[in-house]
Amino acid sequence: MGKTNRKKGKSFSNRKTSLNSDATPKLLPQVEINQLVALFSAGRYAELENRACLLVEQYPDSGFAWMVLGASLKMQNKDALRALQRAAELSPNDVEAHNNLGVSLQESGQSDGAVASYRRALEIKPDYVEAHYNLGIALQGLGQLDGAVASYRRALEIQPDYAQAYNNLGIALQCLGQFDDAVASYRRAVEIKPDYAEAHNNLGNALRELRQPDEAVASYRRALEIKPDYAEAHNNLGNALQDLGQLDYAQTSYCRALEIKPGYSEAHSNKLLAMQYAAGYTQAELFAAHLAYAQHFEAPLKEKWLPHSNTREPGKRLKIGYVSPDFRKHSVAYFIETVFAHHNREQVEVYCYSNNPISDEVTLRLKSLVEHWCDIKMRDDEAVATQIRHDGIDILIDLAGHTAGSRLLTFARKPAPVQASWLGYPCTTGLSAVDYRISDIYADPVGMSERYYSETLYRLPATTTCYHPPHPSPEVGSLPALAQGSITFGSFNNLPKVTPEVRALWARILLATPGSRLMLKTNSLADMSARQHLIAEFAGHGIAEERLILASHDATHYGHLDRYNKVDIGLDPFPYNGVTTTFEAMWMGVPVVAMTGNSYVSRMGVNILSNLGLTELLAGTPEEYVAIATRLAGDPEHLAELRGGLRERMTSSPLTDGKRFTLDLEKAYREMWQTFVAEFNAGIQR
Repeated sequence: MGKTNRKKGKSFSNRKTSLNSDATPKLLPQVEINQLVALFSAGRYAELENRACLLVEQYPDSGFAWMVLGASLKMQNKDALRALQRAAELSPNDVEAHNNLGVSLQESGQSDGAVASYRRALEIKPDYVEAHYNLGIALQGLGQLDGAVASYRRALEIQPDYAQAYNNLGIALQCLGQFDDAVASYRRAVEIKPDYAEAHNNLGNALRELRQPDEAVASYRRALEIKPDYAEAHNNLGNALQDLGQLDYAQTSYCRALEIKPGYSEAHSNKLLAMQYAAGYTQAELFAAHLAYAQHFEAPLKEKWLPHSNTREPGKRLKIGYVSPDFRKHSVAYFIETVFAHHNREQVEVYCYSNNPISDEVTLRLKSLVEHWCDIKMRDDEAVATQIRHDGIDILIDLAGHTAGSRLLTFARKPAPVQASWLGYPCTTGLSAVDYRISDIYADPVGMSERYYSETLYRLPATTTCYHPPHPSPEVGSLPALAQGSITFGSFNNLPKVTPEVRALWARILLATPGSRLMLKTNSLADMSARQHLIAEFAGHGIAEERLILASHDATHYGHLDRYNKVDIGLDPFPYNGVTTTFEAMWMGVPVVAMTGNSYVSRMGVNILSNLGLTELLAGTPEEYVAIATRLAGDPEHLAELRGGLRERMTSSPLTDGKRFTLDLEKAYREMWQTFVAEFNAGIQR
């Protein structure tokens, strides 16, 4: 299952180290103090370090001398912690000593200590703006977003023109899901500082969240006018262009980001995801691109792989770890919830490593279904890998691949003896550290695609995905064409899947079906430029605007599903088939016409329709696709009969049988584990 969200770069404004002449030093002559402050203000940090070293020897009990030494080291990216700790000890009432110590503690990973230092500075001087600002950064790093917001707001009360505080406030608000407020904060930052490239970039991120990709594009481009070599803005521009279905331009942006910053793993992953949508890449080219990612990012880590201490009993209760950014209102949750609910607790012990940007009621529901829950969003890959090793995970499951929020570089550290990829990404990870890819007999038939995976394929017997229908769901209504007198085709897939080739074929279907209309629904269609582009493209194929029904976001999932009651026939995109959208359409009684391909991404329609006994809806060529769609449209009686029985087909098929699916999945886990144990005992190392 592919996902529409992509990895974005956000730009955080740094902590502030300070050195002012109004501090209260001990022992140092005023002339020395003035010279030190002048060197600091001029950025002459090497000279400042040399002078401070002499003063520390001459005045070892001067907290100010130690603080100057620490500040000079800090500004040269050297270890300043010891000097700043000594400064705070010698000058316990010096606010700058505590503030600067906090900065050093935070940069050494001691965020709790940093918070304590900033709070001590604020006890001494409650209106010390830099300490409020730095405290906000420290709290944000600890995931205490409400506290961070309060700290930034207090800094802005003291200093209303503090652009960096507005920028960081925007990031905190965005992490809390308060996107309108985040936009307002970023806009205020760029009003104060028009050349603030980072704030323009972040504004673009928030506008994307608000489904305004065209405005987001403008913000990213403004950031790049100011800072042309800004890799994160190039990456994010690619994301927004992809939202608009402009895949070629998106690829150009990702490539530019990687030219500037070759080690930018997020941009590389975004590039790989974008390649899945386009029709012009062969499987061999896709595979090579994924292997290139592994060569760049995994290969340097392999020499650091450590042996695993897990007990190697073939029949033991297995510790299964799931890693995902999508344990929330997200398509992945519709498929993972039934697994969590049906896991045999005598056979498996479930750990979830959640990289969610935002938690919601779905998160709480999923959390209640598992034994162990670990929030990893504020921890780096090395720390997460260490945690997984400590937990003794036997089989670690990646649910995200190269999509937003994934932790593939945690997997690249090989924290578990057996690792597998499943559900969240439609292609290989490219990593040698990932042993298996979980698929099925329809999506990856034997002999078709094994050579294009770095992982060993494990094929489940019926389906690789099991849908958990939402409750409550709208009732399936009568065939809309009976009331309207004409057929409505529909697709609720995201725009990158609806490529020019797809649109051209759908236009052929409309032309061959007099009076028919096409409903397209996706978040990006809230953007007027995206709508106008689609209208113009269909007009070029002879389809008038009045034959298009363009819709965007529904307020509720129930409302989203109910919109299918206005669609007669679903049209699946290619080469990247729909997954969640096809399940939803079928659940709501809408048969979906799909094109078959020779890769996982283009065979999800085969998986779903085969399990429903509806292979007559599968096309092998564009001509067959048009013929199937028009034949259905011309037989409303058969269409109505199909509609009335689809939900029953779903409920009696493997596609919604959570118990059966989870048994198959647990069998897969057991066989993977037993293979590992047998290979280990035979001296075979993966």
